[in-house]
Amino acid sequence: MPTRAKLHLQNHRNICFLLASPAVFIQNINNGLEILMLLLLLRRETGDDQIAVKRLKTLNAKAEMEFAVEVEILGRVRHRNLLGLRGFYAGGDERLIVYDYMPNHSLITHLHGRLAPDCLLDWHRRVSIAIGSAEGIAYLHHKANPHIIHRDIKASNVLLDTDFEAKVADFGFAKLIPDGVTHMTTRVKGTLGYLAPEYAMWGKVSDSCDVYSFGVLLLELISAKKPLEKLPGGVKRDIVQWVTPYVQKGAFEHIADPRLKGKFNRDQLKSMVLIALRCTDSNPENRPTMTDVVDWLKGGLGRRTKDVKDVAGEDDEDNDDNDTDFEERYFKMEQSNIRRVAGFMN
Repeated sequence: MPTRAKLHLQNHRNICFLLASPAVFIQNINNGLEILMLLLLLRRETGDDQIAVKRLKTLNAKAEMEFAVEVEILGRVRHRNLLGLRGFYAGGDERLIVYDYMPNHSLITHLHGRLAPDCLLDWHRRVSIAIGSAEGIAYLHHKANPHIIHRDIKASNVLLDTDFEAKVADFGFAKLIPDGVTHMTTRVKGTLGYLAPEYAMWGKVSDSCDVYSFGVLLLELISAKKPLEKLPGGVKRDIVQWVTPYVQKGAFEHIADPRLKGKFNRDQLKSMVLIALRCTDSNPENRPTMTDVVDWLKGGLGRRTKDVKDVAGEDDEDNDDNDTDFEERYFKMEQSNIRRVAGFMN
């Protein structure tokens, strides 16, 4: 192998990637012999024919930076809800990143793509995906050192493994945040419809930007509506604007993906919608942390759902002393905030 090539592998017996025909893949890229050696090494290390390889289409300064950032961050993090790095290649003008292969593709494929008509995502799977995605992001914000802001949380960057376990992926836009730094100003990256207002307008990035994006993703997961849709006349409406009238009317069942055909837990759905609205608060200071979101999703879905009804404007006559942390920190907000989140006016 030429000395200019840099090939790195991380050993793991459970690697699972897909490349049906390495020869066909190699015919279309430079440094074919080096790449073939990489693939053969991967197969020898893992004994598996399945690999996933991400290749940069063009090599320029911007792409090189994103490649370096992604490799660095993937090399730092280890969590069951983050896509795992298995190796990378940098030689000549080729840049490849090798990942775990996700046989159930991305969330966007199931919500808006070719697998959408099959409706493989039942309600139980959607709840699991919501919790798993939240746990992966919470790890980036609170456990990784230094902390990491993803900056591109969206449906196409949530991949699904054999068991439909969520894996947050694509760290090319991510930012490492040193200790003591709460926010920074930077060039805007990401996808329209998912961007927090303060980030889209002024480039102010913080972990609350990821929280906002997750709130949009949560509404998208529940409803299968796109984050941004074009109405007649060219007017654009985001998913938060779409969902608000239903919340105001208490018509939460109309928010659910019609392909579920009514097979969902209404109290869980209501809880998830209200969590999403809290995440997408226009004021970043009012948004929860991802740790809070994980606690709310895990503690508030399937337990104590009567208190979720209270947020939608119903009387809290049956309250007792057994409230969960989820209820204490979220549902027992000031009355004005409850009404604002639920869309009610004084």
